[in-house]
Amino acid sequence: MTSDAVPAAPTVPTVPPSTARRMAGALHRRPRLRLGLLLAGPLGWLGIAYLGSLIVLFVNAFWSRDAFTGQIIHEFTLQNFVDLITTDVYRVITLRTIVTAGAVTVACAVIAFPIAFFMARVASPRVRGLLVVAVVMPLWASYLVKVYAWRLIIAEDGVLNWAIAPFGLKFPGPGDLAVFLVFVYLWLPYMILPIYAGLERIPDSLLEASADLGARSGLTFRRVVLPLVFPAVVAGSIFTFSLTLGDYIVPSLVSTTQFIGNVILVQVGPAGNLPFAAAYSMVPLGIMLVYLFIARRLGAFEAL
Repeated sequence: MTSDAVPAAPTVPTVPPSTARRMAGALHRRPRLRLGLLLAGPLGWLGIAYLGSLIVLFVNAFWSRDAFTGQIIHEFTLQNFVDLITTDVYRVITLRTIVTAGAVTVACAVIAFPIAFFMARVASPRVRGLLVVAVVMPLWASYLVKVYAWRLIIAEDGVLNWAIAPFGLKFPGPGDLAVFLVFVYLWLPYMILPIYAGLERIPDSLLEASADLGARSGLTFRRVVLPLVFPAVVAGSIFTFSLTLGDYIVPSLVSTTQFIGNVILVQVGPAGNLPFAAAYSMVPLGIMLVYLFIARRLGAFEAL
């Protein structure tokens, strides 16, 4: 009597996992380690290139320059900051820059809000897409080309004077007003887009509920729309305020007025005072740190 024996399966030799597979398995079990290794390169570069340069700039602010030889004296001193505080011209330049940045921010918000509201709440999807492209398109053009174009517009025989001449008006030409207009034109898209995004996120049900409760459009705007979109306005103001605060090209090309950036540019030059330029650079940096802290308290970072 024969038995039908089942042949045994051939033995497959076990292959030890490779080093790469062991590392992949270890990283798979540790998601935080995987994330840390992924961000190590960008964060390391940020720490060296950006934070490192800020540290060097901060250290330079406490040095001085020999007036006779032009050499940097590597000795701790607060004289650069004392000069910034006690010299009238630097106080005036700082105040002028801050006021201009604030005025540009307010003007951009006032102009951008109705545009963004129409894009988000009134326009059809097709028109909305065209308007978004129209807002973004100026950002594709060269910064210098736009500034030089404005130099032609505000010239004595430019388009602006030609347009307002029938009303008996005349543009004063290069100056503070010209700087203000150019800044508003340049930074307006940076205000429109955050406000548009904030308005688009408001649910229609909230507006309908306000109308059902008897609120008119003005009251709905003040009590519902404006509080919800205010963080987006603050988020846009971060761009407009900071870009105006540090710009030196526009004041140089359309005006003779000095801003913080112009003074720093001159001091960085061959005949300038590099430690003083580093100290003056701390002023807009400190202003923006305070501004970002206030913006964070107002919820601007959640709107971005």
